[in-house]
Amino acid sequence: MTGLRPIGIGNLALGALAVLLIAGCSSTNATAPSPPPQQPGQSASTQAGLEVFYGQQVDWRNCGDADCTTFEVPLDYQDPQGDRVTLSMSKVRSRGESIGSLFVNPGGPGGSAFEYAKAADYIVTDQIRESFDVVGVDPRGVGFSDTIRCLTDEQIDALISADGSPDTELEESRLILDAGFIGQACENSGNPLIAHMSTVEVARDMDIARALVGDPVMNLLGKSYGTAIGTTYMELFPGRVGRMVLDGVLPIYLNQFEVTQAQAEEFEVLLRYFVADCLEQNDCPLTGSVDQGAQQIREFLLKLDVNPLVGDQGRELTEGLATFAILSYLYFPQYDFPNLRAALSSAMTQGDPGELLKLLDQRISREPDGRYADNSSDAFYAVSCLDVPVTQSIDQVREFAEQLAISAPTFGGSLGWGVLACKDWPYSAQKVITITPNASAPVMVVTAENDPATPAKWATDVAVKLGNAELVNWEGGYNHTAYLEGSDCVTDRVDAYLLEGTISPGTTTACN
Repeated sequence: MTGLRPIGIGNLALGALAVLLIAGCSSTNATAPSPPPQQPGQSASTQAGLEVFYGQQVDWRNCGDADCTTFEVPLDYQDPQGDRVTLSMSKVRSRGESIGSLFVNPGGPGGSAFEYAKAADYIVTDQIRESFDVVGVDPRGVGFSDTIRCLTDEQIDALISADGSPDTELEESRLILDAGFIGQACENSGNPLIAHMSTVEVARDMDIARALVGDPVMNLLGKSYGTAIGTTYMELFPGRVGRMVLDGVLPIYLNQFEVTQAQAEEFEVLLRYFVADCLEQNDCPLTGSVDQGAQQIREFLLKLDVNPLVGDQGRELTEGLATFAILSYLYFPQYDFPNLRAALSSAMTQGDPGELLKLLDQRISREPDGRYADNSSDAFYAVSCLDVPVTQSIDQVREFAEQLAISAPTFGGSLGWGVLACKDWPYSAQKVITITPNASAPVMVVTAENDPATPAKWATDVAVKLGNAELVNWEGGYNHTAYLEGSDCVTDRVDAYLLEGTISPGTTTACN
């Protein structure tokens, strides 16, 4: 799955792509989701001028692991008669009698829901596969939909290898120029879609997709940034919300400083968890206590700031790249920690950066020849900076980064400076920054207690603001997102809700 990308780290953000091969074992009898009562002020009719989009015919074709189609949406919902955007949608049909569609989104922003749905056998349980058509829509600008591209492969390489935690005035000046370059490059591309990739527009697109598959309500499994799509949809179309699971919650009302601080501090917690685990293994390059092991990693990064390790074909492992790689492999401990441990051992004890670079390349879709297989980096900035622009001054950003370097000494400086990428973004967009309580049918909010990318306190806050949500908390879980990640309790609870509508609004379910 694609995890929420922390802003920053060598001036580019993290994209954790992993399909976890975990199968649940719950068993229920499915009942079709019922449309919720129409909410006050909500009409089942479409916005004037959008009838042609809601009424368009789609042509499904077999595309290997799924049925696939395309459909059109307005480039600008304020001008529905203007230019159009083509979106790609995949559907994996249910194994049994379908009770409806379950839309899925893996996060990002920039992750491909089109491909995610095609992995239905691995992202939901057999029980869900039996009863739901699993549907994925690549958001505008992403994947197989009409896409954007701001940066060349070489420019992305330069940005992610740059020093994200400046120690001198010269390094700081370079960092500021690099950050501003991203928005300028997007503007120079001349693609009008870049100005219309906000989460509000994505949520509106999702409602058209819902209508085109013939569902009266939106059933959604949204992970990470996918939860922001879900809560935005709830604000725009509360009367069309069916069964919605928000797993690894990103609040739509936080600013970049609030998001970054929480992530930096939680990733520091996960780093210590990694160090503690590493110290128990025979191949760990760290020694001593957890504090000492964490300090050894920071010293390793500082050495790279002065003397990068040189790998095959002359590619350097810089401080920025190494920091990015380490942070990238704190998302899913069961799968990530052994790989990170081995790669760090090669780099720290043998001076070989190859494995660490290879791990990072896998997470950011960089091919061995230096090509990037998708546009997730460009899409990440286009969405994030439209939704949450940075209005603070450079002095305020500097102070913020300095404070984070104290509370989160490994990642705080880089993450703090990274918010500059969204400063003075050349476009603005409509956005939703509130959550209306009790406006829709009940929904389920899911979290792991120690989620580094979407901290558990965000899930708690959103559940409280929604008022009609059940919060499912994987206690002791060190993981980004919780459904199908190792807790049978979480998986069974989500399945019971999706299949039977079983939910207790306003309560918290503790899972092990």
